[in-house]
Amino acid sequence: MLAFHEEAWIETEHQEKLYKVNRKLLRLRTTFDFVDTDGNQIASIVKKALTFHHTILIKRDGELVGRISKRTFSLFGDRFKVSLRDGRRLHIAGNFWDREFDIQHDGTTLAHVSRRWFTIRDTYAVDVMSPQDDMLLVILAVCVDHTLEDLKDE
Repeated sequence: MLAFHEEAWIETEHQEKLYKVNRKLLRLRTTFDFVDTDGNQIASIVKKALTFHHTILIKRDGELVGRISKRTFSLFGDRFKVSLRDGRRLHIAGNFWDREFDIQHDGTTLAHVSRRWFTIRDTYAVDVMSPQDDMLLVILAVCVDHTLEDLKDE
């Protein structure tokens, strides 16, 4: 099937490019590939088609490493749940309207994500408190943003 691409860069606070995120458009399932500066694919995320909850699969080297889903109906505000292959369960909560949220594990904040309003294009700051999970936390921020944009379009 024909696919168009849309891309964005993930950079350090010093504007050093780390990863390129390629979004493949016009496919049956939305797919994003995370590619390093040498062109190597690091991870991919795939939105599952036809699910009751908005669910995105996170893959590395073709293997499923996690699943993030947003409950369609929630009495106590929007929340995302993340299930990782290593058994950890993460929660993402915050002010999704303003795109300010935390990624947490067992009450400990692993990252704080904040959209910066002072740029022409949407720019996010991801403050990582858990360096061993840095790539995963950035991927989760992309998943949340994509899901919120999908919901806005519905």
